[in-house]
Amino acid sequence: MNVHSLPGPENIARRQLPNGIVALARENHTSPAIVIEGYVAAGSADEQADQSGLSAFTASLLLRGTTKYTFEQINELVEGVGARVSVSGGLHKTHFSAKCLAEDFPLILNVLAEGLLHPVFPPDQTEKVRGEILTRLRERDNDTRQVARLTFRSLAYPPAHPYSRSMSGYRETIEGLTRNQLANFYQTHYGPREMLITVVGAIDHDAAIEAVERTFGTWKNEKQATPASLPALDPILDVRRQFKPLAGKTQTDIVLGYLGPPRRDPDYLAGSVANMVLGGFGLMGRLGDTIRDEQGLAYYVYSRLEGGLGPGPWATVAGVNPRSVEQSVQGILAEIERLVETPVSPEELSDVKAYMTGSLPLRLETNEGVAMTILDMELYQLGLDYLQRYSDLIQAITAEDAQRVASQYLRTDGYALAIAGPPNDEP
Repeated sequence: MNVHSLPGPENIARRQLPNGIVALARENHTSPAIVIEGYVAAGSADEQADQSGLSAFTASLLLRGTTKYTFEQINELVEGVGARVSVSGGLHKTHFSAKCLAEDFPLILNVLAEGLLHPVFPPDQTEKVRGEILTRLRERDNDTRQVARLTFRSLAYPPAHPYSRSMSGYRETIEGLTRNQLANFYQTHYGPREMLITVVGAIDHDAAIEAVERTFGTWKNEKQATPASLPALDPILDVRRQFKPLAGKTQTDIVLGYLGPPRRDPDYLAGSVANMVLGGFGLMGRLGDTIRDEQGLAYYVYSRLEGGLGPGPWATVAGVNPRSVEQSVQGILAEIERLVETPVSPEELSDVKAYMTGSLPLRLETNEGVAMTILDMELYQLGLDYLQRYSDLIQAITAEDAQRVASQYLRTDGYALAIAGPPNDEP
C-alpha cells in the first residue's frame, strides 16, 4: 500500500472546538455510508469500588430515553433508516458509535447527541437494563474463561486500582445502584472536555466537522470532573496464584500474566512483536506450536498485550483439560523463559514483521476500521502521520529490542496466575 494513500495529515481534517471537543474527519466516497466513532472522558476508573459497574450501567441508559425522545422513538428513528447507534462503557472512556447512509447523517448525529447530552434515565428502562446486566453477570460468573480473566485482574492489580475490578460490576453492586447515582455520575463525568469524535465516509470532511460543531459545539458542563489518575504500580515480583472452582464444568481455563506497557510507551511496538512471537502469530505463535500442537495440552492458547491508557495486562490465556493444568503452566513458563533468554530468530522476526505490516490494509478496508484507527491515533497521541510511519517503525525493531522488552516485563519467578475449573480437580 502506498503510504500516501493511507489516512494521514493530508487527508484527515482535525479541529479542536472551543468547548474542548476534538473532531476529526476523513472522506471516503467509495460507498454511500458514514461512520461515527468517539469517546467521552468517563469510565470505570472514575467510579468507587463499592459502585463497580456504575459507569457501564450509565452508558447503557443514554439511548433509553432523552428529553426529546422515548426509547421506542429512538429505535423507530434509527431502525427506520437502517442505521445503528450505540454507547458503551470502558475503563477510561465511554465509547459511542453510529453508522448510516450519508443522507441520514444529520438525523443520526442528532439522535446520538440527544443520548449524550440529554438522557433522562427513565425508571422503567433503568430497571430493565439492570435486569439485563444481572443476567449477563450470572452467565459470566458461570463461565470458566471469564472467571479466570476477572480473577487474574484481582491478582495482578492492587485492590484500590480500578483495573483490578470488573467494568461491568458485580451482582451485589449492580443491585445496589440507584437511578439517582446513575444520573449523578452522568452529571459529574460527562461533558465536552477530552471528548473525541471521528467521522469517516461519504461526506466532505469540512462539512462533517461543521456538522459536529453545530451539534456538539454548545455543550458545556461546569461540573465535569477531571478524569481520575491511576495509582502507581509496582511490577509483580512474586507468584500470585488463585483457583476458582466452578461446579459442572469439564474444562479449566488459565490466565498467566504480567503488567505490560501502556499504548503510548515507546516500547509498546517492540513488545507487540515479542508478543506475536510468543502467542499471537499464525496459529498462536510458539505457544500454539508447543502447548497445543506438539504437547496436545490445550484446546486453545494465545498471548495478548493489551496496552491502553494505563499498564494493561500482558497475559497468556489457555483452555485445558483439568488434569493438564500443571503441565500447561510449566509449558507456558518455559516458552516465556525462552523468549526472555534467547533472541528471536531472523526467520521468526521477518515473518512477524511481514504479518504486522501486511495486515494493516485489512484493518483499513472499512470505514469503521479507519474511524477507530484515527480515533486511537488521537487518543494515544501517536500523530496523524502514524500509519504512514508504521511500516518503518515495525521494520526498525530488532531481535534485541523484542528480547529487551520481553525481559523487562516477563519473568518466570513473578507473575499472576488465575485458574478456573471443576472443583474436584483443583491443581
